[in-house]
Amino acid sequence: MISGLLRALTSFRQRNYRLFWFGQMISLIGSWMQSIGQAWLVLQVTHSAWQLGLVGALQALPILLFSLFGGVFADRWPKRRVLLVTQSLAMLQALLLWALIATGAMQLWHLYVLAMLLGLTNSLDRPTRQAFVVEMVGREDLPNAMALNSSLINLARIVGPGLGGIIIGASSVTMLFLLNGLSFIPVLISLALMRRQELHELHAQLQQPGAVGERKNTWHSLREGVDYVWKTPALAFVILVVGLVLLFGSNFNVVLPLFATGVLQAGAVGFGFLSAASGLGALIAALWLAWRNQKPTVRHVLIGMLVFAVLEAVFAVSRLYLLSLALIAAVGFAETAFAVGATTMLQMLAPDHLRGRVMSIYVLCFDGSLPLGYMLVGWLSALCGAPIALLICALVSLLIAGAGWMWWKARDDSVYSIAS
Repeated sequence: MISGLLRALTSFRQRNYRLFWFGQMISLIGSWMQSIGQAWLVLQVTHSAWQLGLVGALQALPILLFSLFGGVFADRWPKRRVLLVTQSLAMLQALLLWALIATGAMQLWHLYVLAMLLGLTNSLDRPTRQAFVVEMVGREDLPNAMALNSSLINLARIVGPGLGGIIIGASSVTMLFLLNGLSFIPVLISLALMRRQELHELHAQLQQPGAVGERKNTWHSLREGVDYVWKTPALAFVILVVGLVLLFGSNFNVVLPLFATGVLQAGAVGFGFLSAASGLGALIAALWLAWRNQKPTVRHVLIGMLVFAVLEAVFAVSRLYLLSLALIAAVGFAETAFAVGATTMLQMLAPDHLRGRVMSIYVLCFDGSLPLGYMLVGWLSALCGAPIALLICALVSLLIAGAGWMWWKARDDSVYSIAS
């Protein structure tokens, strides 16, 4: 048992990664606390669900517009320094929001502007953070590190909202934003304490064309990254198929309240357990992937998507609460399994000097597809009800994954292999 645990935590052998992981753990919990605090604040100020959606859209819009440029800068500048800047800006955004609320100066347009500023910061932070993982752990431990990152995100997704709700109930939303601002301090300390000489592939990266030390036109650098993805079958295939499955299938969280109340007759408590089960399934998947620490393949990713789509379709037609609880946990497990596998593949296939740009395309297609999927399932739910809407999305995801499987089987498997 102890040896199995050590196997799942193999990336913790790297001092830089240990610092990064524990710093991010505190910060991500704070960020999830802010997400529910921001939603609570918008509803308090406006009493409008439309305004709630608008603030979320304004935060997502810069990621759609500028994440590709974020990848260019991630490849051009030292990633640790970029993260020091982006995390500092995110901390200032949280503290400014806290100051406006604490002084009673908060107005609705402040929330709009601050949401857009946070989205702009994330458009640089996310591709840089993804591309930085391999520099901390090296290629050998990359699958384990990516899985541990996913486990961290899912752990924060479970703990953060619950803790945020307790803080709002016991104190106020003002205190929540202050704590979120302070939660960035451990991240900044961890980044500052990293040993630059222990970063993997740093010296090789500086020798590559288009690396940090070489000046290039931003548009040329951007086109170079897009062209590389387009001309590399494995990258283009994974990004396209996984992005489409996430677009149509990774929107089940939006309709969980409708299932809990209108379909399963489980009420607010039932909704809470459904949400927790989804997060728990995702966390177990991440820990399982960390324990395996194996290089993913296109076959693994495609099987994961097929299983995900089938489970989601069965959940859509289930009317038994306990069965639905087990199914949604399995859906969360399958989604994390194929998404983390795809992300790890992209990291391993990308050359060092283009990794930031490749991961920016990942952020655009994977993260950027989610708001569109939320809008789609919301529109379909209004037309034909939540169960039919989710069933349609699951079947479309199944068709996409099935078409991807047939396309992949018809091609030479070596084209889609991971470069050693």
